[in-house]
Amino acid sequence: MISYGRQTIDQSDIDAVIDVLKSDYLTQGPAVETFEKSLLEKFGPGFCSVVSNGTAALHITGLALGWSENDIIIMSPLTFLATSNSVLYCGATPDFCDINREDYTIDLNKLEKKIKSYEQKGKKVKAVIGVDFAGHPCDWSSLRAIADKYNLQLVNDNCHAAGASYKGKINYALNYADVVTHSYHPVKPLTTGEGGAIFTKDKGLDSQIKKLRSHGMVKDENKMKEKGTWFYEMRSLGFNYRLSDIHAALGTSQLKKLEEFTIKRNSIAGIYNDSLKNKLNMTLPLASADVSHSYHLYPLLIDFEKENLNKVEFFFEMKKKGINLQVHYIPIHLQPFYKQRFNYKAGDFPVAEDFYNKEVSLPIFPSLLSEEQEHVLKSLDELLK
Repeated sequence: MISYGRQTIDQSDIDAVIDVLKSDYLTQGPAVETFEKSLLEKFGPGFCSVVSNGTAALHITGLALGWSENDIIIMSPLTFLATSNSVLYCGATPDFCDINREDYTIDLNKLEKKIKSYEQKGKKVKAVIGVDFAGHPCDWSSLRAIADKYNLQLVNDNCHAAGASYKGKINYALNYADVVTHSYHPVKPLTTGEGGAIFTKDKGLDSQIKKLRSHGMVKDENKMKEKGTWFYEMRSLGFNYRLSDIHAALGTSQLKKLEEFTIKRNSIAGIYNDSLKNKLNMTLPLASADVSHSYHLYPLLIDFEKENLNKVEFFFEMKKKGINLQVHYIPIHLQPFYKQRFNYKAGDFPVAEDFYNKEVSLPIFPSLLSEEQEHVLKSLDELLK
């Protein structure tokens, strides 16, 4: 079965994990620090804390930034549940702003209108989370200008875009956002199996993040000299969100291949673009002039109504052909929990909903074989006559 995404693992990755398994430390050892340093070399300068998964990264980010009751956090509805759920974990209120039709990231005009609307009601937006959807960076210079204008915190949910560039820089994210989060799930640009990371340029914020990922514990060297080498204090309520050395070793090995992975994804996307560019009733994902796309996803939009084709049936037919497609994502405001709790309804964010009705994530991952991609394109051609 050809899936929409999968990990790309080679012998060097396996050897890196085996080395840790043979070492003295499976967790809380040197491989974690090595991974963090490697990540900063690629995406810094600043500070980095690796954690157990991307959801943990978002949750700790909210806690470290002080999100709490009555705080409003705005994001696109076109993202995974973790982005908004993490806001709820902190006791704050998530709200959504529709996407634009060009690159499927947050619509900046609608965002500013929403911020002003809250101000007119005497309410203050605390933060904005920009999601670099499918591997295409948001318009970060404009987002930063909005954040500065209205005194907002700015977070980059960068889970899709490791390897992407904005204005020529692969380490663009920390130049604009206060905090940047990664996920290293197997289908992401690089993987640790499960894992994530949090980047910031604020030393105090990084210190708080490191406490929160490990139960809120602090080991003060001066107090340890006085009270014993075992001594620690819990100064805040934290979590066990640590990343193991096993995962970290895999991440360090994968990071060395990120550029290679990104080139391969772009090559696959280029073949899709060339093959589908003249097809009727299709919209292809294209990169803005100042962006180098990482193509974590290849979101193809198909006008199923004009094709006189049922999307559900289309997915079943593709599966019969050995192709397991996916949709990214069901807009969060359409989920039963969010509809019931916040009274969202269909039609609230029409661009994201139209995107959802048309979107199909085609297979794209570095180890996708050319004959597999040819089979995908042939199957599309057969079903979309």
